[in-house]
Amino acid sequence: MGKNKLAKFAEMEGFSHVFQVSSHAVREGLSFEMKGKWNELFFKNNNPIVLELGCGKGEYSLGLAQLYPDKNFVGVDIKGARLWSGAKESILKGLKNVAFVRTDIEMIHHFFGNNEVSEIWLTFPDPQMKKVTKRLTSTNFMKLYQQFVKENGLIHLKTDSNFMFSYTCEMVKSNHYPIISSSDNLYSSELTDPILGIKTYYEQQWLTRGLSIKYIQFMLKNTDHFIEPEIEIEHDRYRSFGRNNIQSI
Repeated sequence: MGKNKLAKFAEMEGFSHVFQVSSHAVREGLSFEMKGKWNELFFKNNNPIVLELGCGKGEYSLGLAQLYPDKNFVGVDIKGARLWSGAKESILKGLKNVAFVRTDIEMIHHFFGNNEVSEIWLTFPDPQMKKVTKRLTSTNFMKLYQQFVKENGLIHLKTDSNFMFSYTCEMVKSNHYPIISSSDNLYSSELTDPILGIKTYYEQQWLTRGLSIKYIQFMLKNTDHFIEPEIEIEHDRYRSFGRNNIQSI
């Protein structure tokens, strides 16, 4: 590991708004003290909590926190060096309504209690074209999310992947989740909500290379019966030989 990464990790250990708990410790039964008590113990208010899962450098968490000071935002990612960037930037911007958790997304239900979260943002997740259970909009994850997302809570997906968008639309349809808004070409649509204008570093790359951005917002309804869509979806060809080669699509 490079000295630069080590320095970032060391600095992040002193950030009061970054929480790092190893997956091993959680599996061994370690109880996260703020589960169900984020507003009471950390944010010190009763504002809605919004998660960004797979947040990377936290660009959406930071952008949303600035747009909505009356909401609390938590970015989640396993990559410590990326989280450092967002955590550091939030300090420089003086943001008090944003925090970060370093953990595997599969473990997220150990960090938030029943009905504690109002919304989830999934910003450009890996479409996991060969592993449906790893897909962040699969029924596997819907079952996970409903353990801590409020009834009628919102799920946002923003993606450059035709595969991910098509799959998610089918999953939503199969499970009768109400769709609030949807577009297969966001920046050519009539959707005007300012939150959709936040562009991550990777999103800027896809846009300059000619890829359209897809977006869907739907409502999570609690259920005991999940239907995984059985449909063949064409894979994103550019992902098969490297994203940098998208001129071949």
